[in-house]
Amino acid sequence: MAQIPSGDLVATLAVVTAELARRESPESGAVCKEIAETLSRAQDQAEYVMAGLVGRVDATSEQARWGLASPKAWLCTGLGMTDARAAERLALARQHHRLTETARRWAAGELPLGQVTTITRAVACLDDEDAAKAEEVLLGLVDEGLSTRRVAQVGKRIREVIADRDDTGEPKEAARGYDRSWIAVTRSLDGGRYLKGWLNPEDAAIWDGTLAPLAKPAGPDDTRDVTERTAAALSAVLAGGHRATKVTVICDLDTLTGGQAPARLADGTPIPAEHARRIALSAGVSPLLLGRGHTPLYLGRTARFATTAQRQVLETLYDTCAVHGCEIPGALCEVDHITGWALNGCPTDIDRLALCCGWHNRFKHTHPDQIHITHDGHRYIYRLLPPPDHRPHLTPTREATERDASGRHTGERNPWLGPVPHVPTPSRPPQRQHTGLGARPHRRTQPPPPATNHPQRT
Repeated sequence: MAQIPSGDLVATLAVVTAELARRESPESGAVCKEIAETLSRAQDQAEYVMAGLVGRVDATSEQARWGLASPKAWLCTGLGMTDARAAERLALARQHHRLTETARRWAAGELPLGQVTTITRAVACLDDEDAAKAEEVLLGLVDEGLSTRRVAQVGKRIREVIADRDDTGEPKEAARGYDRSWIAVTRSLDGGRYLKGWLNPEDAAIWDGTLAPLAKPAGPDDTRDVTERTAAALSAVLAGGHRATKVTVICDLDTLTGGQAPARLADGTPIPAEHARRIALSAGVSPLLLGRGHTPLYLGRTARFATTAQRQVLETLYDTCAVHGCEIPGALCEVDHITGWALNGCPTDIDRLALCCGWHNRFKHTHPDQIHITHDGHRYIYRLLPPPDHRPHLTPTREATERDASGRHTGERNPWLGPVPHVPTPSRPPQRQHTGLGARPHRRTQPPPPATNHPQRT
């Protein structure tokens, strides 16, 4: 067995697992219980192998060659894990090497994955000396037969004791003192916020002087209690203060004039039509006509950086990074010229811009042969391609861009390779024609030639 490559063993395991998945469970409950226990131990050992593989990918940053910013992004995008599961896998991969006894029992099938995860969480933020002591204590509790929940409680208590010893823990509310104000904001599942905090006397005086007059009842028909009136007063101050707060609401013109079609915020949260109209009554309205009626500025090659208005339009089109599968919010992304401003002559026009996170923006410019750009009629989509050395059936040239990220032919061409081709764009107003003796062709029709040393870099 030792001479068999690991890849062949995994392939055999995949065949066996596929065969098991095709079979019906036995009729006997006792038989099912026995098989399930054996299968669970095998799964735990397979998780040990998985931790080693993930750890090696993490240590070598292999995922970066595939256009993924972090190991967690690879686990979520490439393997379809949830954020919580990916974080757990990474913790196991990064911690099991210093938990020698835990790792030995785990590999031998003597310690279930739940207990391993509990011990790993308990020692994740401890130094090696404290981690070794905590591991010994927690494994002793496992040997005594304590449940995973009880072991987790002891692990949490160990962290608290060490934090108190080193004075590194987050202070309790009562331990914060009463010198500085603080506010904690927690997001709810529906997009709202929970606020909790304390104001010192100086800040409390400002709070009362600003909000108290606005929080009074509006009349005998005002049925709101004081908490509701205070929240309304706070919103009024934030919306009409000395510095306006930017709130982007996307809706149809019909919605503003009485229609019932719901609107949405820039992050995709839907809001009722009446809420959108109320926001419009107390804020400026900027028309952003999307689709066939695009009317933003077209700056051509006269300016490199997008304007605030252009970025606002892009944030309504891109709620996340343009790279397929990347979940960095559009508000945190950079404005990207789709074919490069410096070398390929891409103008700073709204139909030639996209939002791209900083990591993928740099990756796109240094690995142009691994980005496939398409347009779906509304926005650009960047799809990641495998590294050239993982495409043995293709030469790392233009043919590689004629397939999508899953390897299927698309008939589309990557505009980053070779001469800059035409990229489908939304309709736009006609350009003003130059006439007279000084007339010359528009610069977009004659992009500069690529650089000699780096033909694909912009």
